[in-house]
Amino acid sequence: MPTHGVIDCHAHIIDTARFPLADGPGYKPRPKENGPKETYCGVLDGHGVPHALLVQPSGYGIDNAAMLDAIASYPGRFKGIAVLDLATPEPELAALAARGVVGVRFNLVSYERDALSRPEAADFLARLKALGWYAQIFADDAHWPEIAEILRKSGVKVLIDHFGVRDPSGGLEQPGFQAVLRLGRAGNAAVKLSAPFRISNEPGSYSDLEPFARAVIEAFGIENCIWGSDWPFINMATPIRYAAALKAVERWLDEPGDLDRVLWHNPVRLFGFGG
Repeated sequence: MPTHGVIDCHAHIIDTARFPLADGPGYKPRPKENGPKETYCGVLDGHGVPHALLVQPSGYGIDNAAMLDAIASYPGRFKGIAVLDLATPEPELAALAARGVVGVRFNLVSYERDALSRPEAADFLARLKALGWYAQIFADDAHWPEIAEILRKSGVKVLIDHFGVRDPSGGLEQPGFQAVLRLGRAGNAAVKLSAPFRISNEPGSYSDLEPFARAVIEAFGIENCIWGSDWPFINMATPIRYAAALKAVERWLDEPGDLDRVLWHNPVRLFGFGG
């Protein structure tokens, strides 16, 4: 375990009893996949994790109420990545910033595949840049050659989900992953060493993900790598334990102090958590 503590940089609040799922696109969690704020805080407390970055799940669309409720209920514990309409007015963005939101997620896999290629996206990214927010990206490998250039030109800070790869069988040289690495080398992006169980075709060992992990750590630098659990582990055929998700990141961090950087110091610096 790290010396200073752990900050979980990828988790979802799902409470369909109090906050019904939205109509429209997005993955609709099953009843057993609920993850209320109280349950999540119990998990965090049980593993000695004081802070987390909450990510709006696609099933809630642009209704961020469940996430915002969790942030407000535990002052100082959480920050959030929202999902928003590209036409969201400036006062609403400012109000969300005051409530602990630090970025917007673009889910091109299960929500809006064209969110970054629409004409109004450039103006929205410029507004995120002005706020100092992140554009958090969840994308298929085929998306990256196009969207990486859009993001680079915008100048917005970029936060990349789940190692920046969806299918390791395509190899390190696949164009999408190479575009991710170029974003990392450009120095205005961070990457989540998160949810290897969603990517790897070798459960448990994740050995096919090894070269991808090494490549993103080298391209982004250890100072721009963070970890996230992906709790409550929705849409998984096999149950995932939180402790196992936390333990997995250690296999890619060799140097003394790297675990502290990824699990604590980097999130404190990147997202402004109290340290």
